[in-house]
Amino acid sequence: MGKFELAVLYHPDLEIDLDKGADKVKKIVAECGGKVTDEDVWGKRKLAYKIGENEHAVYVFYTVEMDGESVSKIESNLKITDEVIRFLVTKPDEKAIAKAKLAKSQRKKVDREDSKEESDKK
Repeated sequence: MGKFELAVLYHPDLEIDLDKGADKVKKIVAECGGKVTDEDVWGKRKLAYKIGENEHAVYVFYTVEMDGESVSKIESNLKITDEVIRFLVTKPDEKAIAKAKLAKSQRKKVDREDSKEESDKK
């Protein structure tokens, strides 16, 4: 089994109830023989260009363990999923995964420090 990264752009209306779409994508991955090992939610962001009528999307990145043959199955299922407006499956190198995990932990640390500063000001 290899590691893959699955980038998913969800419909912007799912920002409030993202669990519905995320559960559907995780189910698709599991049915195709894969396993989601990590999830990084970036939230709602403005797109560089419109996709259909959408100017925004909810960005979520998954780290998935699966066989290479499963990629085409997952892609064909995601193409017909209403909640997903775009997706991309890539096979990153291990250094990129380590850097992403480090960046995620640093963002969490900064967020905690910012919230502490705000509470100290009050």
